[in-house]
Amino acid sequence: MRILIVGNGGREHALLWKLKRDAPHAEFFATQPNGGMAPLCHGVEIPATDKEALADWATKNKIDLTVVGPEGPLAEGITDRFQEMDLPIFGPTQAAARIESSKAYAKNLMQKASIPTARHRTFSKQTEAEKWVHELGAPIVVKASGLAAGKGAVVCMTVETALEAIRSMLGDMAFGEAGHEIIIEDFMEGEEISVFAVCDGKDFVLLPPSQDHKRAGEGDTGLNTGGMGAYAPVSIATDEVMEEAATKVIAPTLEALAADGAPFCGLLYAGLMKTEDGLKVVEFNCRFGDPETQVVLPLMKSSLLDLLLAVARGRSVANIVVETHSGCAVATVLASDGYPGSYAKGKPIYLPTELDSDDLVLFHAGTASNDTNTLVTSGGRVLAVAAVAKTFAEAAEASRAGASQIGFEGAFYRADIGWREQARVDLPPEGDTG
Repeated sequence: MRILIVGNGGREHALLWKLKRDAPHAEFFATQPNGGMAPLCHGVEIPATDKEALADWATKNKIDLTVVGPEGPLAEGITDRFQEMDLPIFGPTQAAARIESSKAYAKNLMQKASIPTARHRTFSKQTEAEKWVHELGAPIVVKASGLAAGKGAVVCMTVETALEAIRSMLGDMAFGEAGHEIIIEDFMEGEEISVFAVCDGKDFVLLPPSQDHKRAGEGDTGLNTGGMGAYAPVSIATDEVMEEAATKVIAPTLEALAADGAPFCGLLYAGLMKTEDGLKVVEFNCRFGDPETQVVLPLMKSSLLDLLLAVARGRSVANIVVETHSGCAVATVLASDGYPGSYAKGKPIYLPTELDSDDLVLFHAGTASNDTNTLVTSGGRVLAVAAVAKTFAEAAEASRAGASQIGFEGAFYRADIGWREQARVDLPPEGDTG
Protein backbone atom coordinates (compact mmCIF):
# COMPACT_ATOMS: atom_id res chain seq x y z
CA MET A 1 0.00 0.00 0.00
CA ARG A 2 1.20 3.51 -0.86
CA ILE A 3 0.00 6.34 1.40
CA LEU A 4 0.45 10.10 0.92
CA ILE A 5 0.28 12.54 3.84
CA VAL A 6 -0.54 16.12 2.79
CA GLY A 7 1.00 18.58 5.24
CA ASN A 8 4.17 18.73 7.32
CA GLY A 9 3.37 19.88 10.86
CA GLY A 10 3.08 18.18 14.25
CA ARG A 11 -0.35 16.79 13.43
CA GLU A 12 0.93 15.26 10.19
CA HIS A 13 3.93 13.74 11.97
CA ALA A 14 1.52 12.14 14.46
CA LEU A 15 -0.66 10.80 11.62
CA LEU A 16 2.40 9.37 9.87
CA TRP A 17 3.66 7.82 13.13
CA LYS A 18 0.33 6.11 13.84
CA LEU A 19 -0.32 4.94 10.27
CA LYS A 20 3.18 3.43 10.08
CA ARG A 21 2.34 1.44 13.22
CA ASP A 22 -0.92 0.30 11.65
CA ALA A 23 0.75 -0.64 8.34
CA PRO A 24 4.51 -1.16 8.90
CA HIS A 25 5.02 -2.57 5.40
CA ALA A 26 3.27 0.29 3.59
CA GLU A 27 5.21 2.88 1.62
CA PHE A 28 4.71 6.42 2.90
CA PHE A 29 5.08 9.80 1.23
CA ALA A 30 4.60 13.34 2.60
CA THR A 31 4.60 16.83 1.13
CA GLN A 32 7.76 18.71 2.06
CA PRO A 33 8.23 16.68 5.28
CA ASN A 34 9.66 18.30 8.40
CA GLY A 35 12.83 17.10 10.11
CA GLY A 36 11.04 14.41 12.11
CA MET A 37 8.88 13.10 9.27
CA ALA A 38 11.68 12.91 6.68
CA PRO A 39 13.31 9.71 8.05
CA LEU A 40 9.90 7.95 8.05
CA CYS A 41 8.78 8.65 4.49
CA HIS A 42 9.66 9.73 0.97
CA GLY A 43 9.49 13.50 0.50
CA VAL A 44 7.26 15.01 -2.19
CA GLU A 45 8.44 18.49 -3.07
CA ILE A 46 4.99 19.80 -3.94
CA PRO A 47 3.27 22.36 -1.66
CA ALA A 48 0.25 21.05 0.25
CA THR A 49 -1.86 23.76 -1.41
CA ASP A 50 -1.11 22.68 -5.02
CA LYS A 51 -4.04 20.32 -5.51
CA GLU A 52 -3.57 19.97 -9.27
CA ALA A 53 0.08 18.95 -9.03
CA LEU A 54 -0.62 16.62 -6.10
CA ALA A 55 -3.49 14.91 -7.91
CA ASP A 56 -1.30 14.36 -10.98
CA TRP A 57 1.55 13.07 -8.82
CA ALA A 58 -0.75 10.71 -6.88
CA THR A 59 -2.11 9.30 -10.15
CA LYS A 60 1.35 8.71 -11.64
CA ASN A 61 2.64 7.17 -8.40
CA LYS A 62 -0.40 4.93 -7.84
CA ILE A 63 -1.23 6.24 -4.37
CA ASP A 64 -3.80 4.06 -2.58
CA LEU A 65 -4.76 6.60 0.10
CA THR A 66 -4.17 10.31 0.62
CA VAL A 67 -4.66 11.78 4.10
CA VAL A 68 -5.01 15.57 4.30
CA GLY A 69 -3.76 17.15 7.52
CA PRO A 70 -4.22 20.95 7.30
CA GLU A 71 -7.42 22.88 6.65
CA GLY A 72 -6.05 25.06 3.85
CA PRO A 73 -5.99 22.41 1.08
CA LEU A 74 -9.43 21.15 2.16
CA ALA A 75 -10.89 24.65 1.98
CA GLU A 76 -9.34 24.99 -1.50
CA GLY A 77 -11.00 21.79 -2.74
CA ILE A 78 -8.22 19.19 -2.81
CA THR A 79 -10.72 16.43 -2.02
CA ASP A 80 -12.99 17.44 -4.90
CA ARG A 81 -10.06 17.30 -7.32
CA PHE A 82 -8.86 13.91 -6.10
CA GLN A 83 -12.37 12.48 -6.26
CA GLU A 84 -12.73 13.71 -9.85
CA MET A 85 -9.66 11.62 -10.65
CA ASP A 86 -10.94 8.56 -8.68
CA LEU A 87 -8.17 8.88 -6.11
CA PRO A 88 -9.10 7.68 -2.57
CA ILE A 89 -8.66 10.60 -0.16
CA PHE A 90 -9.54 11.21 3.48
CA GLY A 91 -10.91 14.70 4.05
CA PRO A 92 -14.16 16.58 3.39
CA THR A 93 -15.09 18.32 0.16
CA GLN A 94 -14.73 22.07 -0.22
CA ALA A 95 -18.44 22.53 0.49
CA ALA A 96 -18.31 20.46 3.69
CA ALA A 97 -15.06 22.15 4.78
CA ARG A 98 -17.00 25.41 5.09
CA ILE A 99 -17.84 24.19 8.59
CA GLU A 100 -14.35 25.53 9.40
CA SER A 101 -13.44 27.87 6.54
CA SER A 102 -16.46 30.11 7.25
CA LYS A 103 -17.48 30.60 10.86
CA ALA A 104 -20.47 32.57 9.56
CA TYR A 105 -21.60 29.49 7.60
CA ALA A 106 -21.06 27.24 10.63
CA LYS A 107 -23.04 29.54 12.91
CA ASN A 108 -25.94 29.75 10.45
CA LEU A 109 -25.95 25.97 10.08
CA MET A 110 -26.04 25.50 13.85
CA GLN A 111 -28.82 28.04 14.21
CA LYS A 112 -30.98 26.30 11.59
CA ALA A 113 -30.33 22.85 13.11
CA SER A 114 -30.80 23.99 16.74
CA ILE A 115 -27.27 22.93 17.67
CA PRO A 116 -26.28 24.61 20.95
CA THR A 117 -23.76 27.45 20.59
CA ALA A 118 -23.22 31.00 21.83
CA ARG A 119 -25.55 33.79 20.72
CA HIS A 120 -23.87 35.63 17.87
CA ARG A 121 -24.06 38.12 15.02
CA THR A 122 -22.02 38.44 11.82
CA PHE A 123 -20.53 41.76 10.64
CA SER A 124 -18.56 43.02 7.67
CA LYS A 125 -18.80 46.73 8.53
CA GLN A 126 -16.71 48.13 11.35
CA THR A 127 -19.19 50.77 12.53
CA GLU A 128 -22.02 48.26 12.86
CA ALA A 129 -19.82 45.83 14.79
CA GLU A 130 -18.66 48.56 17.16
CA LYS A 131 -22.25 49.67 17.77
CA TRP A 132 -23.25 46.10 18.66
CA VAL A 133 -20.38 45.77 21.14
CA HIS A 134 -21.38 49.02 22.85
CA GLU A 135 -24.92 47.67 23.20
CA LEU A 136 -23.86 44.21 24.39
CA GLY A 137 -20.97 45.06 26.69
CA ALA A 138 -18.22 42.69 27.85
CA PRO A 139 -16.94 40.01 28.26
CA ILE A 140 -17.44 39.12 24.62
CA VAL A 141 -15.66 37.15 21.88
CA VAL A 142 -14.60 38.53 18.48
CA LYS A 143 -13.68 36.01 15.76
CA ALA A 144 -12.43 36.21 12.20
CA SER A 145 -14.87 34.21 10.08
CA GLY A 146 -12.22 32.67 7.83
CA LEU A 147 -9.13 30.53 8.41
CA ALA A 148 -6.66 32.20 10.78
CA ALA A 149 -4.39 29.32 11.92
CA GLY A 150 -6.18 29.03 15.26
CA LYS A 151 -5.38 32.64 16.19
CA GLY A 152 -8.51 34.39 14.93
CA ALA A 153 -10.55 34.33 18.15
CA VAL A 154 -10.08 37.12 20.69
CA VAL A 155 -11.66 36.81 24.13
CA CYS A 156 -12.37 40.40 25.18
CA MET A 157 -12.92 41.09 28.87
CA THR A 158 -13.56 44.80 28.23
CA VAL A 159 -15.42 46.81 25.59
CA GLU A 160 -12.18 48.61 24.72
CA THR A 161 -10.43 45.30 23.95
CA ALA A 162 -13.34 44.23 21.76
CA LEU A 163 -13.23 47.51 19.82
CA GLU A 164 -9.48 47.04 19.30
CA ALA A 165 -10.09 43.51 17.95
CA ILE A 166 -12.77 44.80 15.57
CA ARG A 167 -10.51 47.57 14.31
CA SER A 168 -7.66 45.11 13.86
CA MET A 169 -9.77 42.66 11.83
CA LEU A 170 -12.10 44.88 9.82
CA GLY A 171 -10.05 48.07 9.76
CA ASP A 172 -6.42 46.95 9.58
CA MET A 173 -7.23 43.56 7.98
CA ALA A 174 -4.86 41.82 10.43
CA PHE A 175 -6.03 38.41 9.19
CA GLY A 176 -6.37 39.41 5.55
CA GLU A 177 -9.37 37.91 3.74
CA ALA A 178 -10.01 35.63 6.73
CA GLY A 179 -11.12 38.67 8.71
CA HIS A 180 -13.15 40.57 6.12
CA GLU A 181 -16.18 39.14 7.93
CA ILE A 182 -16.27 38.70 11.70
CA ILE A 183 -18.40 36.97 14.29
CA ILE A 184 -19.21 38.60 17.61
CA GLU A 185 -20.61 36.18 20.16
CA ASP A 186 -21.40 35.84 23.84
CA PHE A 187 -18.60 34.83 26.17
CA MET A 188 -19.24 31.30 27.46
CA GLU A 189 -18.29 30.21 30.97
CA GLY A 190 -17.03 26.66 31.32
CA GLU A 191 -14.28 24.25 30.31
CA GLU A 192 -13.46 23.18 26.77
CA ILE A 193 -13.34 19.64 25.40
CA SER A 194 -12.06 18.65 21.96
CA VAL A 195 -14.04 15.84 20.32
CA PHE A 196 -12.86 14.05 17.16
CA ALA A 197 -15.45 12.23 15.04
CA VAL A 198 -14.43 10.12 12.03
CA CYS A 199 -17.43 10.54 9.71
CA ASP A 200 -18.62 8.80 6.54
CA GLY A 201 -21.29 11.39 5.73
CA LYS A 202 -23.95 9.70 7.85
CA ASP A 203 -22.40 7.60 10.62
CA PHE A 204 -19.42 8.41 12.81
CA VAL A 205 -16.96 7.02 15.33
CA LEU A 206 -15.70 9.06 18.28
CA LEU A 207 -12.04 9.06 19.31
CA PRO A 208 -10.85 9.75 22.90
CA PRO A 209 -11.72 13.27 24.10
CA SER A 210 -8.89 15.73 24.69
CA GLN A 211 -8.24 19.29 25.82
CA ASP A 212 -5.73 21.74 24.38
CA HIS A 213 -4.19 24.95 25.72
CA LYS A 214 -4.43 27.88 23.32
CA ARG A 215 -2.85 30.68 25.35
CA ALA A 216 0.91 31.20 25.15
CA GLY A 217 1.43 31.73 28.88
CA GLU A 218 0.96 29.55 31.92
CA GLY A 219 -2.36 29.80 33.69
CA ASP A 220 -3.93 30.42 30.27
CA THR A 221 -2.55 33.92 29.92
CA GLY A 222 -1.12 35.77 26.95
CA LEU A 223 -1.98 35.62 23.27
CA ASN A 224 -3.89 32.88 21.49
CA THR A 225 -1.70 30.39 19.64
CA GLY A 226 -2.27 27.33 17.50
CA GLY A 227 -1.95 25.30 20.72
CA MET A 228 0.78 25.00 23.37
CA GLY A 229 -0.05 21.48 24.52
CA ALA A 230 -2.84 18.99 25.12
CA TYR A 231 -3.86 15.98 27.15
CA ALA A 232 -6.24 13.03 26.82
CA PRO A 233 -8.55 11.68 28.00
CA VAL A 234 -10.42 14.40 29.92
CA SER A 235 -12.10 13.32 33.16
CA ILE A 236 -15.01 15.75 32.78
CA ALA A 237 -15.81 14.12 29.41
CA THR A 238 -17.76 11.32 31.03
CA ASP A 239 -19.74 8.71 29.08
CA GLU A 240 -22.83 10.88 29.57
CA VAL A 241 -21.05 13.97 28.26
CA MET A 242 -19.75 12.08 25.21
CA GLU A 243 -23.26 10.78 24.53
CA GLU A 244 -24.51 14.36 24.67
CA ALA A 245 -21.79 15.38 22.23
CA ALA A 246 -22.77 12.56 19.88
CA THR A 247 -26.53 13.09 19.93
CA LYS A 248 -26.82 16.87 20.30
CA VAL A 249 -23.81 18.03 18.30
CA ILE A 250 -22.17 15.55 15.93
CA ALA A 251 -25.26 13.70 14.63
CA PRO A 252 -27.38 16.81 13.94
CA THR A 253 -24.39 18.57 12.36
CA LEU A 254 -23.88 15.70 9.93
CA GLU A 255 -27.61 15.69 9.15
CA ALA A 256 -27.59 19.46 8.57
CA LEU A 257 -24.56 19.30 6.27
CA ALA A 258 -26.06 16.45 4.26
CA ALA A 259 -29.35 18.36 3.94
CA ASP A 260 -27.34 21.34 2.71
CA GLY A 261 -25.86 19.23 -0.07
CA ALA A 262 -22.47 18.92 1.64
CA PRO A 263 -22.21 15.49 3.32
CA PHE A 264 -19.19 15.44 5.62
CA CYS A 265 -16.75 12.59 5.04
CA GLY A 266 -13.59 13.04 7.06
CA LEU A 267 -12.60 14.15 10.55
CA LEU A 268 -15.07 16.52 12.17
CA TYR A 269 -13.53 18.32 15.14
CA ALA A 270 -15.96 19.79 17.63
CA GLY A 271 -14.56 22.26 20.14
CA LEU A 272 -17.13 22.12 22.92
CA MET A 273 -17.68 24.20 26.04
CA LYS A 274 -19.07 22.32 29.05
CA THR A 275 -21.35 24.93 30.59
CA GLU A 276 -23.96 24.86 33.35
CA ASP A 277 -26.56 24.58 30.57
CA GLY A 278 -24.86 21.61 28.88
CA LEU A 279 -22.46 21.41 25.96
CA LYS A 280 -22.19 24.29 23.52
CA VAL A 281 -20.14 24.46 20.33
CA VAL A 282 -17.20 26.87 20.42
CA GLU A 283 -16.03 25.99 16.91
CA PHE A 284 -15.88 23.25 14.31
CA ASN A 285 -12.79 22.19 12.38
CA CYS A 286 -12.79 20.05 9.24
CA ARG A 287 -9.62 18.11 10.15
CA PHE A 288 -7.62 16.63 13.01
CA GLY A 289 -6.75 19.18 15.68
CA ASP A 290 -3.20 20.20 16.47
CA PRO A 291 -1.85 19.49 19.13
CA GLU A 292 -4.74 17.24 20.21
CA THR A 293 -3.85 14.64 17.59
CA GLN A 294 -0.48 14.18 19.30
CA VAL A 295 -2.22 12.85 22.44
CA VAL A 296 -5.28 11.14 20.93
CA LEU A 297 -3.42 8.88 18.50
CA PRO A 298 -0.91 7.45 21.02
CA LEU A 299 -3.93 6.23 23.03
CA MET A 300 -5.47 4.40 20.07
CA LYS A 301 -5.00 0.63 20.27
CA SER A 302 -7.07 -0.17 17.17
CA SER A 303 -6.20 0.78 13.60
CA LEU A 304 -6.62 4.37 12.47
CA LEU A 305 -5.87 3.23 8.92
CA ASP A 306 -8.97 1.02 8.80
CA LEU A 307 -11.14 4.02 9.69
CA LEU A 308 -9.55 6.35 7.16
CA LEU A 309 -9.66 3.76 4.37
CA ALA A 310 -13.34 3.05 5.01
CA VAL A 311 -14.22 6.73 4.63
CA ALA A 312 -11.93 7.30 1.64
CA ARG A 313 -13.44 4.32 -0.17
CA GLY A 314 -17.03 5.39 0.51
CA ARG A 315 -17.80 2.72 3.07
CA SER A 316 -19.62 2.95 6.40
CA VAL A 317 -17.85 3.27 9.74
CA ALA A 318 -21.01 2.28 11.64
CA ASN A 319 -19.70 -1.10 12.79
CA ILE A 320 -16.09 -0.12 13.49
CA VAL A 321 -15.19 -0.17 17.19
CA VAL A 322 -12.29 1.96 18.42
CA GLU A 323 -10.20 0.36 21.15
CA THR A 324 -7.97 2.54 23.29
CA HIS A 325 -5.09 1.96 25.66
CA SER A 326 -5.68 2.58 29.34
CA GLY A 327 -3.82 5.49 30.84
CA CYS A 328 -3.25 9.11 29.82
CA ALA A 329 -1.25 11.10 27.29
CA VAL A 330 0.15 14.62 27.71
CA ALA A 331 1.95 16.67 25.04
CA THR A 332 4.04 19.76 25.79
CA VAL A 333 4.84 22.06 22.86
CA LEU A 334 8.20 23.81 22.59
CA ALA A 335 7.89 27.09 20.72
CA SER A 336 10.21 29.76 19.35
CA ASP A 337 10.69 33.01 21.25
CA GLY A 338 8.23 35.59 19.93
CA TYR A 339 5.55 33.08 18.91
CA PRO A 340 2.66 33.63 18.11
CA GLY A 341 4.17 36.84 16.78
CA SER A 342 7.37 37.08 14.73
CA TYR A 343 10.22 34.71 15.56
CA ALA A 344 13.65 33.73 14.25
CA LYS A 345 14.28 30.54 12.28
CA GLY A 346 17.32 28.37 11.70
CA LYS A 347 18.24 27.85 15.38
CA PRO A 348 20.11 24.52 15.94
CA ILE A 349 18.12 22.04 18.03
CA TYR A 350 19.65 19.75 20.65
CA LEU A 351 17.79 16.45 21.05
CA PRO A 352 19.00 13.84 23.57
CA THR A 353 19.34 10.55 21.66
CA GLU A 354 17.76 8.54 24.49
CA LEU A 355 14.60 10.68 24.68
CA ASP A 356 12.39 8.81 22.16
CA SER A 357 10.84 5.59 23.53
CA ASP A 358 7.60 3.61 23.49
CA ASP A 359 6.19 5.91 26.17
CA LEU A 360 7.68 9.22 25.03
CA VAL A 361 7.40 10.40 21.44
CA LEU A 362 8.76 13.58 19.86
CA PHE A 363 6.45 14.97 17.22
CA HIS A 364 8.18 17.52 15.01
CA ALA A 365 6.30 20.58 13.75
CA GLY A 366 8.57 23.49 12.80
CA THR A 367 11.85 21.65 12.19
CA ALA A 368 14.07 21.19 9.15
CA SER A 369 17.56 20.02 8.22
CA ASN A 370 19.97 22.72 7.03
CA ASP A 371 22.81 22.46 4.49
CA THR A 372 25.06 20.74 7.05
CA ASN A 373 22.34 18.22 7.94
CA THR A 374 21.78 19.90 11.31
CA LEU A 375 18.25 19.91 12.73
CA VAL A 376 17.10 23.53 13.04
CA THR A 377 13.93 25.45 13.86
CA SER A 378 11.68 26.45 10.97
CA GLY A 379 8.42 27.47 12.67
CA GLY A 380 6.71 28.98 15.69
CA ARG A 381 5.73 25.69 17.22
CA VAL A 382 8.82 23.52 16.92
CA LEU A 383 8.27 20.21 18.73
CA ALA A 384 5.72 18.43 20.92
CA VAL A 385 6.85 15.99 23.60
CA ALA A 386 4.06 13.42 24.02
CA ALA A 387 4.20 11.10 27.02
CA VAL A 388 1.92 8.14 27.79
CA ALA A 389 1.62 6.76 31.33
CA LYS A 390 -0.81 5.00 33.64
CA THR A 391 -1.89 8.21 35.34
CA PHE A 392 -2.27 11.81 34.26
CA ALA A 393 0.27 13.00 36.82
CA GLU A 394 2.91 10.56 35.54
CA ALA A 395 2.27 11.49 31.90
CA ALA A 396 2.43 15.22 32.67
CA GLU A 397 5.68 14.87 34.59
CA ALA A 398 7.29 12.76 31.85
CA SER A 399 6.22 15.25 29.16
CA ARG A 400 7.62 18.22 31.10
CA ALA A 401 10.84 16.38 31.88
CA GLY A 402 11.28 15.53 28.20
CA ALA A 403 10.67 19.12 27.16
CA SER A 404 13.24 20.38 29.66
CA GLN A 405 15.96 18.27 28.03
CA ILE A 406 15.49 19.76 24.54
CA GLY A 407 17.42 22.88 23.71
CA PHE A 408 17.42 25.62 21.09
CA GLU A 409 17.93 29.36 21.37
CA GLY A 410 14.76 31.11 22.50
CA ALA A 411 12.85 27.90 23.33
CA PHE A 412 9.90 28.18 25.69
CA TYR A 413 7.09 25.90 26.80
CA ARG A 414 4.26 25.80 29.28
CA ALA A 415 4.99 23.67 32.32
CA ASP A 416 1.32 23.56 33.33
CA ILE A 417 -0.30 21.54 30.50
CA GLY A 418 -3.40 19.88 31.96
CA TRP A 419 -3.46 22.11 35.04
CA ARG A 420 -7.23 21.78 35.42
CA GLU A 421 -6.96 18.00 35.27
CA GLN A 422 -4.14 18.10 37.81
CA ALA A 423 -6.34 20.12 40.15
CA ARG A 424 -9.04 17.45 39.85
CA VAL A 425 -6.50 14.70 40.51
CA ASP A 426 -5.31 16.57 43.62
CA LEU A 427 -8.82 16.95 45.05
CA PRO A 428 -9.43 14.93 48.21
CA PRO A 429 -12.03 12.12 47.97
CA GLU A 430 -15.65 13.25 48.31
CA GLY A 431 -16.53 13.63 51.95
CA ASP A 432 -12.89 13.95 53.04
CA THR A 433 -12.48 17.29 54.76
CA GLY A 434 -8.73 16.84 55.10
